[in-house]
Amino acid sequence: MARFEDTLGRHQRAQAATRHPSSQHGITRRGFLIGSVAGSAMLAFGVSGAALASGADDGRSASETLSAGAFEPTMWYAIGTDGTITIHITKAEMGQHVATSLARLVIEELEADLASVEIVYVDSDPKWGYMITGGSWSVNHSYQPLSQAGAAGRIALIEAGARQMGVSVESCKARQGRVISGDQSLGYGEIVAAGLERSFTEDELAAIELKPASERRVLGTKGNALDVPPKTNGQAVYGIDYTLPAEVEARVGKTLHARPVLPPSRFGCKVTAVDDSEASKVIGYRQTIELKDPSGMCQGWLAVIADNFSAAMRATDLLKVEWSKGDSYHIDEAAIQAEGQRLVSTPSRDNGSLMVDQGDPSALIEGAATTVESTFTTSSVLHFTLEPANALAYEEEGQWHVHCGNQQQSLLIPLVAKALDVEDGKITHHQLYLGGGFGRRLHGDYAVPAALAAKAVGRPVKMIFTRPDDSRFDCVRSPSVQRVRSGLDAEGRVVASEHAAAAGWPTAALMPSFLAEAVEGGGKLDSFSISGADHWYNVGTQRVWAQQNKVAHEAFVPGYLRSVAPGWTLWAVEQHIDELAQAAEQDPAEFRLSLLDAEGRNAGKAPVSTGGAERLRNVLTRVMEKSGWSERDSLPEDTGMGVALSFGQERSMPTWVACVARVKVDRATGEVKIEKLTSVVDAGTLAHPDGAMAQLEGSLLWGVSMALHEGTEYREGGPVAQNLGAYQPLRMHQVPQMDLEFVDSTEMPVGLGEPGTTVVAPAVANAIHHAVGVRLRDLPMRPAALKAALSEA
Repeated sequence: MARFEDTLGRHQRAQAATRHPSSQHGITRRGFLIGSVAGSAMLAFGVSGAALASGADDGRSASETLSAGAFEPTMWYAIGTDGTITIHITKAEMGQHVATSLARLVIEELEADLASVEIVYVDSDPKWGYMITGGSWSVNHSYQPLSQAGAAGRIALIEAGARQMGVSVESCKARQGRVISGDQSLGYGEIVAAGLERSFTEDELAAIELKPASERRVLGTKGNALDVPPKTNGQAVYGIDYTLPAEVEARVGKTLHARPVLPPSRFGCKVTAVDDSEASKVIGYRQTIELKDPSGMCQGWLAVIADNFSAAMRATDLLKVEWSKGDSYHIDEAAIQAEGQRLVSTPSRDNGSLMVDQGDPSALIEGAATTVESTFTTSSVLHFTLEPANALAYEEEGQWHVHCGNQQQSLLIPLVAKALDVEDGKITHHQLYLGGGFGRRLHGDYAVPAALAAKAVGRPVKMIFTRPDDSRFDCVRSPSVQRVRSGLDAEGRVVASEHAAAAGWPTAALMPSFLAEAVEGGGKLDSFSISGADHWYNVGTQRVWAQQNKVAHEAFVPGYLRSVAPGWTLWAVEQHIDELAQAAEQDPAEFRLSLLDAEGRNAGKAPVSTGGAERLRNVLTRVMEKSGWSERDSLPEDTGMGVALSFGQERSMPTWVACVARVKVDRATGEVKIEKLTSVVDAGTLAHPDGAMAQLEGSLLWGVSMALHEGTEYREGGPVAQNLGAYQPLRMHQVPQMDLEFVDSTEMPVGLGEPGTTVVAPAVANAIHHAVGVRLRDLPMRPAALKAALSEA
């Protein structure tokens, strides 16, 4: 434990005490470097990455540089003379233990000891590439580069160790941080201290073969997360806890505290009058300032400045402000849903694009023996991270520093730079632990008012949002409307299917350059608002429309929420499959098996989706066995079982998930009790099995929460529910029994942040239908809606 405590403390001291971003997290112990240099693919050992990038040459060899203690690592990891392996983490830690998983990728191929690892969450810098944590991408996207970096390090150490021991390279192997040849061995720290020089060209790096799965000693094995000690002993510092050290405040001024004053709606409001006479009576209150924001994030915003947050909070409540309201104030949930209904009734390229186009299914559907058509809706969903939005900002010697937890530093930096009217290079983001992210902190908008306030007062400002402030400023998961229709032939086979989904597009709002190309060419679409509709079932001639609901964009900034589109697309797809099975008079699980033929586009391809729909068949077959699916028709009265499948966040990185929900319905109250969830998951190689299980458990329970409880509506410029009294997530006494299993696999590791959240709601809806014969198509499934459906039935 002491090792991790010391690492965290050193990391925080380095963050706070240095002036220049280029020296942030400098590690002065001697070691060797693995990292990309100036954008190239070369890995260099034993020489400063900064020197390589600049072409500097002081006449010293790499070993002389190491001996002089002048080595400055720039990428991925470094090894010290004491054998400590310092791994640089560019991802955000928000409860998913990402550093443990990424460290395991390095250590597996490096053949080192996990006990020797120290973790550093790095500050922003272009050398790290695009910095983002989301989409379940971290392990999947890092697997190849970090594994290769570890393998390259092992090769370099074995070569150097062989030379130092006077033996052949072929006689050596690496284990637990040592190079071993017969009775001789050297620790990695000893080898580094003696000096080594090695570089890999792009071709050499590509030629490195990773260890076969049979020789893995770290991946797939149990073990504690590296960040548990600081999180449990109170040393972990989250954004909301962070304070500048006294030596920094001595240079830039004592930190002031602020609370934002939010306008009636997100867009188009202007301050017309401010009365702070009552606020001025609060001890510690200083002033109220209007934020002038070139970025457009803060329209009609004020900031209350005080000596401490308690004073800022109380003074804000006493402030009297008048605004002229923008048009967005008058847009409500009903208007957004009405526009969604219009869009899906006649989908077109005027307001969207095609994601899947295998021909026009209209004629086939109309001529089918049986046609099934349904419309599904979902409500606005809030993030409600445990830690409300916050940021601390200050300027020193022309460089702006922003301290907060954020999932996408590469988006935060240009946004803050635009607001401050400075170049991107003048902004440094210092990463801190996130008390929950869930996609909310992919947007750095909450850092803007803190920076603007700091600029206005000329001092560091720490701004904290209260829970209602955070809810009103949230980038909500957009409400959605979907229309799905399919045709069956006389034998019950699906001949054609069309799916149209309308919602706000978060990528269009936050990162338009990330919009995907539509299949018909020339158009764009937000894959994060339609993924999941491009499923792995063979439904004949298929067409999928992604429609942008621009009315939602006029009311708020549509955001990413854990799983994003599959949170609503699979709500429609998996219920529609059940409806088709019913029309075909087939068991819904067996019907799914018949559609998962793993042919054509559903065959999958290496390395990520190897096996395609066959792997989805496998988890479905297994979950049927585990759940006792064959006995579902002998359940007690008003008890039902439903099944649903998911492939996670996106088709290009599928996590194969099957879930069976068993529910008990109370006809008198409309209450649904989820008695048990049985889930089987194929996520490929598990870098950290304990973390993977925690991710699965947490995501399934959030799926339960969004299925039955979470959801609000937009009205008068904001969500109706703004605190946890009105917005009630799943409570502990409502947690169902869970029987969860991972498939043993050596395939490419894929994501686990999102998949579980998407599969629960349709499984529960299908189970409700099995129990009492009614189908709910609006999410969340409220007791009143179920009672009404039962009355109509």
